[in-house]
Amino acid sequence: MNEPTTDQLPVVVIGAGPIGLAAAAHLVERGLAPLVLEAGPSAGTAVRDWAHVRLFSTWAEVTDPAAEKLLAPTGWVRPDGAAYPTGGDWAAHYLQPLADVLGDKVRYGATVTGVARAGRDRIVDADRDEQPFTVHVQTADGHEERITARAVIDASGTWTIPSPMGADGLPALGEKTVAEHVSYRVPDLKDPAVRARYAGKRTAVIGSGASAFTALAYLADLAEDEPGTHATWILRRGIGASTFGGGEADQLPARGALGLRAKAAVEAGHADAVTGFRTQAVEPGGDRLVLVAEGGRRLDAVDEIIVLTGFRPDLSFLSEVRLGLDERLQAPTALAPLIDPNVHSCGTVYPHGVNELSHPEKGVYLVGMKSYGRAPTFLAMTGYEQVRSLAAALAGDREAAERVELTLPETGVCGGAGLYDDPDAAQSGGGGGCCAAPATLQIGIGAPSASGGC
Repeated sequence: MNEPTTDQLPVVVIGAGPIGLAAAAHLVERGLAPLVLEAGPSAGTAVRDWAHVRLFSTWAEVTDPAAEKLLAPTGWVRPDGAAYPTGGDWAAHYLQPLADVLGDKVRYGATVTGVARAGRDRIVDADRDEQPFTVHVQTADGHEERITARAVIDASGTWTIPSPMGADGLPALGEKTVAEHVSYRVPDLKDPAVRARYAGKRTAVIGSGASAFTALAYLADLAEDEPGTHATWILRRGIGASTFGGGEADQLPARGALGLRAKAAVEAGHADAVTGFRTQAVEPGGDRLVLVAEGGRRLDAVDEIIVLTGFRPDLSFLSEVRLGLDERLQAPTALAPLIDPNVHSCGTVYPHGVNELSHPEKGVYLVGMKSYGRAPTFLAMTGYEQVRSLAAALAGDREAAERVELTLPETGVCGGAGLYDDPDAAQSGGGGGCCAAPATLQIGIGAPSASGGC
């Protein structure tokens, strides 16, 4: 039997999340064969981990056009485009149905452990571009497999590697020792066990993004019902005009409302906010924990710590392919200047595709949150445009690949999670410098919880 040519091989897509499944849909639309490898047991495994959080993008902004075309013959009807889904809604009513339509093009319990050129490690130049890729996979039952692919689209995200609390990018001294009292996720306070963990306790929340806003709001709401509940918001910088995003000017209303909600929290009073605090260590303080900053500044003891300082890409299984990555963001070199969080919000990121996502290793692409490396400003719409462009390029339609088909909303807070938990608000859509001197102020929630999103 003749071996298949490279063009007859599948395009391996790593990850059955929103962007990975959209990539598969675009490849099918282009007449190409995708094979989606998902480490978890179902579509949207990472999304299901934050099922309790509502997005600050509407349904109309988190479904992909090619995916909708695949779903339409099944009788699937997109939910109200103006409504804000939770992570659980997104997974149950869009991601899983899309994966089901793709059928055997999606494999679960398949963890990618390595990607390489067949017969070539990263050193070898000879005939490199003519070789297909080999994708090493470990199955849920522990078996190893090798899959040959014409191209690899890595949409595995960054969810599995949260950044640590240490301001230098490394774990704070003692962080691992007190791990049982540290969480790196927005808490689901509707879960009785999680609620009991924070009720009546003092909790430090480290981070300055939307996820931190969400956690603070949840804890402030908990304080209304559980006396003694108190939060301390720890920021490495000061609080300035841009801290809370675009507010009423944000073209994603729920994203703007999220920032305004955080601002209201600062002005009310269920917690303290500590600015200019760069965590260096966490130490036992009796039955509690004490955070210590550079220079030795110490805070009042807390019971729990929630670290929401972003995520990082897992590049370990890509060590044998030649990636061109920015030395700061770990994003593709051409993309990095467009998404640098020192300069851009997600609304000022120019829509991009194959040109910005290409690497020295032809045929390997990082997409979705993975493509942003450590930058926290990703929107689903951006990822859908990425994979539309890549599918066109892989099909040989360079004109379509280089055409921009997306206009992003302007300004505002990007990435993280939102606060839109009230169904009525969810339906309507209502809803300093690094060297600043350390300061403390009061924060809290002045109004009942609305709802929001990412």
